Amino acid sequence: MTDTRVPSRVFRRAAQDAKTAKTSVSTPQTQNPAYRLAFQDMDFLLREDLRPIRFQLELLKPQLILEEARIASTFVFYGSARIPEPDKARALLDLATDDKSRRIAERLVAKSRYYEVARELARITSRLPRDADGKRHFVVCSGGGPSIMEAANRGARDVGAESIGLNIVLPHEQAPNPYVTPALSMQFHYFALRKMHFLLHARALAAFPGGFGTFDELFELLTLIQTGKIEPIPVLLFGREFWERVIDFDALVEEGVVSERDLGIFTFVETAEEAWDIVRCFYEDRAAQEPSPPTG
Repeated sequence: MTDTRVPSRVFRRAAQDAKTAKTSVSTPQTQNPAYRLAFQDMDFLLREDLRPIRFQLELLKPQLILEEARIASTFVFYGSARIPEPDKARALLDLATDDKSRRIAERLVAKSRYYEVARELARITSRLPRDADGKRHFVVCSGGGPSIMEAANRGARDVGAESIGLNIVLPHEQAPNPYVTPALSMQFHYFALRKMHFLLHARALAAFPGGFGTFDELFELLTLIQTGKIEPIPVLLFGREFWERVIDFDALVEEGVVSERDLGIFTFVETAEEAWDIVRCFYEDRAAQEPSPPTG
C-alpha cells in the first residue's frame, strides 16, 4: 500500500453530532429530555449523582487551558479583597463617621501600600522570558477578585504579560477584575478544586494581609508542606506586623502544637525586591544541589 492518506479518525466528532442534535425534527420523542445527548443535558449534568463528574470536569478544564497556554508554573498571590489601593483607602478614611470606622479606615490606609507592593512583585515575575521549550514560568495567578488580587493581575498587565484569575461563584455578585487575561479567567463552583488549581503549578506564593479566605488558603499550603505532601516552595508573608498581631506563631510552638522547624516554612517580607530575591536564591540553591548529569 503506497497511499499514506489514511484518515486520522472515522467517527464523527462530538461537536458535529451536538450540532445535528440541535436541529433534529421536532416530535414528542425528540422534545422529551430523555432524548437529549447526555453532554448537552444540563438537568442531567447538575444531578446530585453527577457530582464526581463535575469534580473531574472542574479539575480538567483549567488544566487543559493552562497547558494550551504553555504555562509551566505560577506565582500565586493571596490577599484580602478589602484592601484598596492607596487613593481609595484615603477616601474611605475621609468618609469615616465615628471612631470605630475611622480606626478601621486608618488600618486599611496603612495596609494599602501592599497594593503597590503586590503590583510591583507581579511586574518583576512577569518579565521573565520563556524557557527553551517556549513555556512560561512564575506566571501571576490570583483569585481574580479586587484589591490585592487586582494589584497582582494589574502588575502583569503593566508589562504586557498574561496572568491568571481563578474566580469562585458566590451568592453575591462578583466579577473578575479587569486586568485578568480573558483567556485565563476561570470560574469555579467547588472551593476545593479551586484551591487545588492554585497549588498544582505554584512554585512560589505571596500571602498579603487578609481575612478568612486568605487564612484558609495559606494554612492549607503550610499544612501540605509541613506534612510532606508537597515539596517546599517559597512562602512569603508580607507584613510581619500584621501577621504577628493576628497570629501568635511563637505561642503555637510554646503550646507544643507545631515545632520550631515549622516556622521556617514561611518568610516574612516587606518589599517586592526582597521577596523576589528569596525566590531567586531558593531556586539557585536548589539547582546547585542537584547532581550534575553524567558525561562521556
